[in-house]
Amino acid sequence: MKKTKVALIYDFDETLSTTYMQDYVLIPELGMKPETFWKKANQWSEENCADQVTGSMYYFTKVAREKGIKMSRENLFNCGALIEYFEGVKTWFSRINAYGRYLDLDIEHYIISSGYEEIINGCSIRKYFKDVFGCSYAFDEDGYPVWPARVVNYSAKVQYLSKINKGLKKTDDKAVNEYTPDEERRIPFRRIIYFGDGLTDIPSMKMVKERDGTAIAVYKPKSRLKDKAMKLLRDNRVNFALPADYSEGKDIDNVVKTVLNKIATERDLDLLKEREEKKKQSFTV
Repeated sequence: MKKTKVALIYDFDETLSTTYMQDYVLIPELGMKPETFWKKANQWSEENCADQVTGSMYYFTKVAREKGIKMSRENLFNCGALIEYFEGVKTWFSRINAYGRYLDLDIEHYIISSGYEEIINGCSIRKYFKDVFGCSYAFDEDGYPVWPARVVNYSAKVQYLSKINKGLKKTDDKAVNEYTPDEERRIPFRRIIYFGDGLTDIPSMKMVKERDGTAIAVYKPKSRLKDKAMKLLRDNRVNFALPADYSEGKDIDNVVKTVLNKIATERDLDLLKEREEKKKQSFTV
């Protein structure tokens, strides 16, 4: 019998990492402070009626070009090595995978982020993810980014969430809109746990919660961001609002293990029901 698949889907910035992935290395390399860069990038986006995510992707290339800095794929990859994570993140994946095996569950981890795939690919935890759906650049023959190959904003996050649900590839843009019965979907929403922290996560968290999955809003411990997470809880956008500590025995660890227990119990109950249905049909004949 095949193991029951479960998807744990994460935003990245301020969900797993302590701040935006570009803040650790990339922005300092451009000779700017993160708060200054983001303020100017958002201002440029507003002045040009651009989506903030797309606008910031352009603004990175603009500043790098003006300062003569080669923002190559290799350079972005190297930025991933110095990312700092919340407590427990580095051991979280192996621990929760082991708990899944104990319950006979096959746990898959995914990232859906407005951050950059090129940076995530260089981070120490990349090996734990089945796939990463993030913003990405197209590079020219000299290795310079020339165009946003992929932009992940709040609406795109919902699209990639649906691709995971249906078992589609990253580039299956047509099939994602086709009707697929729930029983034919690779990982039903009731077996999806979504972790997020910000505005771009709200549509995805709401979709997961409304379709009987589990949505968790995380916030930096002992910070004002707790109010934002609690508002998501009050507004019924999420099932839980928890401090971003993934250590064993902490709230996230306890909640996720309890949800996994529930998924395993429901699977076992379904198998028992199927057995009784077969007995009934045999008796009828």
